[in-house]
Amino acid sequence: MIENGFSVRTVQKSRICVIVVCLLVLSVQAMGQTEYPFERARPLYIGARALGMGNTVTAVADDATAGFWNPAGLIQWQGAKLFGMMKFHDRDDYRFDPKGIGFSWRGYSLFWGNKIALDVPSGISDFNYYSFARQLGAYFATGISLKFKRRHPTDYYQFFGYHTSYDIGLLFKPHPRLKFGCLLQNLEDGGIQWVTVGSAYSYSSYQFSADIAYSTEGASPEFYFGAEWSPTSFFSVRIGNSNGAFTGGLGLRILDVYVHYARIFEERTASDFISAELWF
Repeated sequence: MIENGFSVRTVQKSRICVIVVCLLVLSVQAMGQTEYPFERARPLYIGARALGMGNTVTAVADDATAGFWNPAGLIQWQGAKLFGMMKFHDRDDYRFDPKGIGFSWRGYSLFWGNKIALDVPSGISDFNYYSFARQLGAYFATGISLKFKRRHPTDYYQFFGYHTSYDIGLLFKPHPRLKFGCLLQNLEDGGIQWVTVGSAYSYSSYQFSADIAYSTEGASPEFYFGAEWSPTSFFSVRIGNSNGAFTGGLGLRILDVYVHYARIFEERTASDFISAELWF
């Protein structure tokens, strides 16, 4: 009886050990599969200037990344702007290289952009953006971005893709120093999954911005804060907090070329990005 009891207890302990080991393995795998914020069709981490300001440009949206952040902001300049960005440090971890071009003329704007991430847990996160914006009066503008996810691998260039979603952007500027922005995001299926509202205020050589993103599906709200100091038209310093992750960056203007650097202190590591923007 004692031997049988000992055998039963041994089997039970062995089963418990196996269950514990399996749970630990699953936990480690889950930790390794944590999604980055940019893996879905959201504009986070696009543009080193925006990233340096804590990803708070829903109301700012005055450069070539506006087609991603808030398409209504595309009407804030005349002519064309071209931009490209890359993660330049520790690319073995993941690669994120968005780019885009926008054109605005007399209150109408067009934009194309590509948001691609490689070596992330979800595979290849690749979206093409096609945006249109229209100024409505002196203080208000609206815009829309159609987002097409692209297949990989493929033997041909994909102008569109197999999965279509959309963003709707609004911009309200009641005062030269004060702006409000709103981005309604459809990521999959029907309806709006995220609503981001933001504000930006400029005073002298400083600009302060804040965004709050609300989920319509019960996820926790996300909070973003940022500031930009431009002592001259050729140099800028930026700091921010991107939903708990601290960010910082610098900007340098060389003629009509703007070069931006940003670092974000993520949960697992710190990542560095550089982007360039050309006005013409």
